[in-house]
Amino acid sequence: MNIGIAPDGTARCVYGECVDLRALGHMELRRASHVEPDMQGRWHADLSPLAGPVLGPFEQRSAARAAETSWLDEHWLARAGS
Repeated sequence: MNIGIAPDGTARCVYGECVDLRALGHMELRRASHVEPDMQGRWHADLSPLAGPVLGPFEQRSAARAAETSWLDEHWLARAGS
C-alpha cells in the first residue's frame, strides 16, 4: 500500500485491508472510482469521481483493478505531497 502525506499531515491512500488505517487517526473514506463490467463482459475503471478518465476495456477485472491502482498512484496519490 502506498500512502501519500501532504504537508499539513493529511494522508491519502488506496484503501486496502493490509494496514489498519484507523491506527493513523480520523478516517474519511470516499470513492475514487468504479470498476464495472460492460454488456460484453469487459471491465472498465471509471475514475470520474476524481475527474479522471475511464480506463479499459479489460478482459479481466484484475487487469482493470491494476490499471485503476496505477492511475491513482500516479495522478492522485502523487498530488498528496504537492
